[in-house]
Amino acid sequence: MKIGILQCDDVLEQLQPEFGNYPQMFQQLLDQVADDLSYQTYDVRIGQYPENINECDGYITTGSRYGVNDGLAWVDRLEEFVRELYKAGKPFVGICFGHQLLAKALGGAVEKSPKGWGAGVSFNEVKEQKSWMQPEQTALDLVVSHQDQICKLPEDAEVLAASQFCPQYMIQVGQHMLGIQGHPEFSRAYSAALTETRRDRIPANRVREAFNSLNADVDDLTATRWIVNFIRQAQ
Repeated sequence: MKIGILQCDDVLEQLQPEFGNYPQMFQQLLDQVADDLSYQTYDVRIGQYPENINECDGYITTGSRYGVNDGLAWVDRLEEFVRELYKAGKPFVGICFGHQLLAKALGGAVEKSPKGWGAGVSFNEVKEQKSWMQPEQTALDLVVSHQDQICKLPEDAEVLAASQFCPQYMIQVGQHMLGIQGHPEFSRAYSAALTETRRDRIPANRVREAFNSLNADVDDLTATRWIVNFIRQAQ
């Protein structure tokens, strides 16, 4: 199965020697749960897209420091591509920025959350159990790093996981579009390093909460298995 990685940002240059870049994070994570995957990266910031959407069996976005409401031309083009995938019935998984982009592209809305920054580990309850969500579990706890959140869902969206802080944490639109606010590809060590670089913009109390939360276990491999299962069943 071939996965198209839609690259929407780079890891900060000073962190790349230790953690690599975002496409490599996804490849390393996905390879832990499946041995039949191949990858193609498209840097959508510079207009790289497949010549034909059937070049890959499914597509997944990286996160981004940019927001879906920033008015950037490359973000508008990516929204168009998401709508193309939706109309074609092509599997798509949006992570963080891509989760929000999915909602906005299909008629929902995104805003800067009045609850402030999400950082560290986010603790979420599974609200709806789908057949592809194997192994089955009642929680989905992942690293997060975001200010924006979905505030209005597309018409045919379902909320699959949520918390009080993020009520639309994981959504499914139709049978082939999935969005997750958290980052299964982020290790807790990377989350700590990234949060450290953002002390100038994240309130000090939230930074302390984030670092304390990083002692918790995360469901990165479970989320990744769900992603692979979702793409397989949606083909």
